[in-house]
Order: sequence, then structure tokens, then C-alpha cells
Amino acid sequence: MYILAMDEWSVSAARGRLAEIIDHTRTVHEPVYLSRHGTRVAAVIAVDDLHRLISLAEDAQDLLDATAARAEMQETRATPIPWDDVKRDLGLA
Repeated sequence: MYILAMDEWSVSAARGRLAEIIDHTRTVHEPVYLSRHGTRVAAVIAVDDLHRLISLAEDAQDLLDATAARAEMQETRATPIPWDDVKRDLGLA
């Protein structure tokens, strides 16, 4: 069993232990940061965690877009277009 003592590695130190760092991120589900000259420049995370983060970011953007659309509709006093009309106009109905 391996144990990483810290969550941040210099790029040069991580180079020799990359497999161990990858295994650690997949097991612990926490990122390991890579730094150069004391500045974080990258992070190693498990691909499942990345997919989850991307999905959450997309959901958050959808909420922001919906909020902006609602605000615009209130500001312009626009009337919502029924979903069935949109589908028909796009040839999906």
C-alpha cells in the first residue's frame, strides 16, 4: 500500500511517482496539485471526478441561463412560447 503525505507535488518530484499519484487520486477522490516554483500549475484528478465536475458545471450554467432568461422575459414583458410550438417550429413534433 502506498501513502502520499501531501496533496501538492512539484512537477519534477511527481514525474517519478506519477503512477502512485494517479492511483491515489482514483482511490481517495481528492486532487493532487502539481506546482512549479511554488505555484500550482496543474492538478491530477480521477476521471470519474472530472466527469462529475463537468456535469455539475453544466447544470450550474443551465440554472444561470434559465435565471437570465426569466429576468429578460420579465424585463421585456415577453410571452413564453409553448414547448409544443417550439417543437413544431423545429420539425420535432
